[in-house]
Amino acid sequence: MKKSFLLYLFILVLLLNVFTYMYLSKELDFEQKKFANLEKRMKENLEKNTALLADANYFSLAKNENAQNYFNPDNATKTIQVEKLIPFVTEKLLDLNSNPKGNPFVGQDQIGANKFIINKVRILNHRWIIADFSDGEYWGEVLLKYFINEDETVSFETIQSLLYQK
Repeated sequence: MKKSFLLYLFILVLLLNVFTYMYLSKELDFEQKKFANLEKRMKENLEKNTALLADANYFSLAKNENAQNYFNPDNATKTIQVEKLIPFVTEKLLDLNSNPKGNPFVGQDQIGANKFIINKVRILNHRWIIADFSDGEYWGEVLLKYFINEDETVSFETIQSLLYQK
């Protein structure tokens, strides 16, 4: 009886080892396939998002070489670095938010108790800016022209303004 018990125990342990080995080897293959699929999906998502970002930055002074050449022509005695120009122009426009009646270049008069201020600015090229503005209740967008003057100041001109319905 002791021999048959040991034989059954040996067979049971052998079967458990075979099943465990098969499970672990299949699990490794499964995890490798899963990782490969995840890596493939992530690579596709990265390529897609890179293309979307390139499309979104198409209208941007930072990516527009023709607009950058306006500030850095070959025959110019004085050139402007675009990397410094973008924050400079943005800061000058946002500084106008401190006006008691709001930013004068939003193209809208004050409606309620709050003044209109510019929240976000996007410099499209060497001449145009698009900006988002609000007073906390109403929201809108404005298209501006900007000019870099000889004395290195910036002047703005409102082209058109749009106020969204509440």
